[in-house]
Amino acid sequence: MIQVEGLTKYYGNFKAIDSLSFYIDAGEVVGFLGPNGAGKTTTMRILTGFMPPNEGTATIAGYDVLDQPLEARQRVGYLPESVPLYKEMTVWQYVDYVAKLYNMRNPIRANRVDEVLDQVGMIDRADSLISSLSKGMRQRVGLAQALVHEPDVLVLDEPTIGLDPGQVREFRELIQQVGKEHTVLLSTHILSEVEQVCDRVLIIHNGQIVAEDRPDALSARLQGSHRFKVKVGNAKPEAIAEVIGGLPGVINVTSTDDGVEVLSEEEQDTRPAVAAAIVGKKWDLLELRPLDMSLEEIFLELTTNDRQTYEEEG
Repeated sequence: MIQVEGLTKYYGNFKAIDSLSFYIDAGEVVGFLGPNGAGKTTTMRILTGFMPPNEGTATIAGYDVLDQPLEARQRVGYLPESVPLYKEMTVWQYVDYVAKLYNMRNPIRANRVDEVLDQVGMIDRADSLISSLSKGMRQRVGLAQALVHEPDVLVLDEPTIGLDPGQVREFRELIQQVGKEHTVLLSTHILSEVEQVCDRVLIIHNGQIVAEDRPDALSARLQGSHRFKVKVGNAKPEAIAEVIGGLPGVINVTSTDDGVEVLSEEEQDTRPAVAAAIVGKKWDLLELRPLDMSLEEIFLELTTNDRQTYEEEG
């Protein structure tokens, strides 16, 4: 649905994105992560036809954004970080105005405006002036204008920035709903947002993709080892660490307030041996669970300057 090959963009002598390549399949909700200045917004502006690249190609639903710009734009809905709303218009007037720009005709256009306002929870405020709306409601109007022409692809640039926690939760639910019917590329700095709503994550750093996978798969590959938590009911952490620290494949055992964390070699599952050693001591094994890297840890690991570019295996 989205195919990017060798995309490069310069601002003067500064290379904002560098030979960027990735794909997004139909029906996927993909998180686009990266520190400020990494190239996220530049990539999104190229995909939505707001600027051309210096090199490379990008297609939306099979249409090249350079060679077939009108066809590509018809198939993408864009919610920029700052939504360009006309505050003197009512909600209905504004979304209808955007629908007219896509050459939608009545009565189909009027029915579609009502439908999309209902979808984003703004049908009751259709006659309200945009100037009277809260930040969260304005974001909903922005999403409505991105959806009104029924695009195949939605590109959302920091859609929850500036919202209060309640509005963030509501907007995430909206993204999950529209993600059932559209391909979504979601740029955000909120890592928990990606974990909650995205099927896959792209991490960009210094204009290049440094990771592309599911968050759980990234965690497994980047750790290079297995970590798990052990909690025992009738033994001190120091005693547990002493018993299992010498088992084959165990790299390190760290005491915690309520148990130990075990680090073992990547190719060796030491959990059965650890469990057997604890049972052999007649201790009560209360917990033995894996500890994965959080998305925040993955992000920091991949966006440090000395990190090698990660490439998905297979």
